[in-house]
Amino acid sequence: MVGEAKQVLGDLQGVADLETRNKMTLIVFSGDMDRVLAAFNLAITAAAMGTEVTMFFTFWGLNVLKRKRASGSGKGIMRRMLNLMNSGTAEHLPLSKLNMFGLGPWMMKRLMKQTHLPSVEEMMKLARESGVKMIACSTSIGLMGLTKNDLTADVDGVAGAATYLGVASESNVNLFV
Repeated sequence: MVGEAKQVLGDLQGVADLETRNKMTLIVFSGDMDRVLAAFNLAITAAAMGTEVTMFFTFWGLNVLKRKRASGSGKGIMRRMLNLMNSGTAEHLPLSKLNMFGLGPWMMKRLMKQTHLPSVEEMMKLARESGVKMIACSTSIGLMGLTKNDLTADVDGVAGAATYLGVASESNVNLFV
């Protein structure tokens, strides 16, 4: 009887491990085009392999989810200044290296088009179609003086660190980009 119980528990642990193996989280902290492209590439590939993927966008990564004309007014002069200086969107992300006052991203986008690689906006669409969940960090939204209305329709929700940790604890792949 004890042997059978141990076998059942072992089988249940195996099922729990399989459920864990099929989930992945990515924290998108960076707002750099090359890093964002890498994050979406991993998310889309994992989703195509049957993995449940959740992307959490925080700090500069929120630029990916900002609408083109996000007000980002927020309360206080510092938040307004921050939003004025940080007016990036998925269309206008700098490169982490060789940005060259915007020339680097322009060259990268041109090379990507020539080699038939998808843009950030196209990768967001592919991720959405693949079932990737995109969550905006509530703390970062508040800090940056943004609201949910400043974000694109691609956002599945706004949540904090506790939500991320809950999802991450059920995942076997957790990445920080």
